[in-house]
Amino acid sequence: MMISKTLLEEVLGRAMSSGADFAELFAENTRSNSVFMIDGKVDSITDHTISGVGIRAFLGVRCVSASTIDLTREGLLRCASQVADVIADNPTALDIHLTERCFGDVHPIQIVPDTAKKSIKIDLLKAGYFAAKNYHEDITQVTARLLDTDHKILVANSDGLLTTDRQIRTRMAISAVASKNGENQSGFSGPGRRMGLELFDMIAPESIGTEAARSAIVNLNAGYCPAGKMTVAIENGFGGVIFHEACGHSLEATAVAKGMSQMAGKLGQKIANEKVTAIDDGTIPNAWGSFNIDDEGNPSRRKVLIENGILKSYMIDKLNGRRMEMEANGSSRRQSYEFDPTSRMSNTYIAAGNDKNEDIIASIEYGLYAKNMGGGSVNPINGAFNFAVSEGYMIRNGKICEPVRGASLIGTGSEILQNIDMVGTDMKTGQGMCGSSSGTIPTDVGQPLIRVKEITVGGR
Repeated sequence: MMISKTLLEEVLGRAMSSGADFAELFAENTRSNSVFMIDGKVDSITDHTISGVGIRAFLGVRCVSASTIDLTREGLLRCASQVADVIADNPTALDIHLTERCFGDVHPIQIVPDTAKKSIKIDLLKAGYFAAKNYHEDITQVTARLLDTDHKILVANSDGLLTTDRQIRTRMAISAVASKNGENQSGFSGPGRRMGLELFDMIAPESIGTEAARSAIVNLNAGYCPAGKMTVAIENGFGGVIFHEACGHSLEATAVAKGMSQMAGKLGQKIANEKVTAIDDGTIPNAWGSFNIDDEGNPSRRKVLIENGILKSYMIDKLNGRRMEMEANGSSRRQSYEFDPTSRMSNTYIAAGNDKNEDIIASIEYGLYAKNMGGGSVNPINGAFNFAVSEGYMIRNGKICEPVRGASLIGTGSEILQNIDMVGTDMKTGQGMCGSSSGTIPTDVGQPLIRVKEITVGGR
């Protein structure tokens, strides 16, 4: 344990000493490692350690927080006093007793990356790098990075909770550039899991590099996508980024509690096509966005957000739960001790349906097949979004035809939820990093192949 139970109790008591009705201490020790390759050689190897404590106190829906890297008794009590001085409502003396709780671990780790030889990591990265570089003569540049994180946390609060978690994650990310006749196009592949180096027994580094290069070559030889309203089939895996961004953020209490969400006040209402069931599940073993406990010490949960088109629940943290008069449900996350936690997604996906992939494609007389999605932007208040299609193909007479580039999908979250009218059976996820008010955190997005009966496609 990073800090003794006796000292934790003393610090929490100090944070509440001026009248707060709740206090929390979050401690972390995180080691992050990165190996980076470019131009056929290892360019950099970095090791980074973060260690510190964040302390919060509530009085109703007021929240005061402070953080420190001084983990001595004096340093922690000083930080707690700073919080208490701002609350300054009604000095009280409290006797806090912590009871340690163990919520179990469903994310087995076989090879802890932080302890592995650097040479092993370099060999894995080289395998992925050269698979991309040697894929085709038109591949002109490749960058590759192997990242791993060992994130140890402790959460204690004035309700008597004391608990810990250890989160190990590993990811390889490869970008490839294809060039011809003065034109450049790129491709990317970046799988990750909440596991150690055994990840590469499941996913060969060579397959990561090959996928990045393949996508770049496809885009290099693609024509431009036509613009207009059309039917679109969005592939599984990272295609789920559209739901994550255009709808998922609108279901976080961070936005809902303040009335800054298109989904506020709509529990129990039909907000999507009846074929749409959407889930946020932080309990999936070894998934990129999973955790045993959230950053307020609540056990991770599987939450059905939308069921057969009906809005069933939000993702709720403790402070916004107070504002909404609803219970926190294992959704509170933060980048580090320096950030206040708030409601965030974990592994968020549209659940598998009953439509066959071949039937989805065959049903489209003219439209776009979005095989891979890229980045985009969204306004959580009205759900308006604009997302790039990183790899796309035209559909003609029910068949996938020529590749196209430069496509984007434009619409609103409420609109796309109603227009999803076919949902495939092959749900897969893709990995990403999600930024919000509590920092950048690892999240999974996912879905099966889906059909959107009409959406605006930007192109030429």
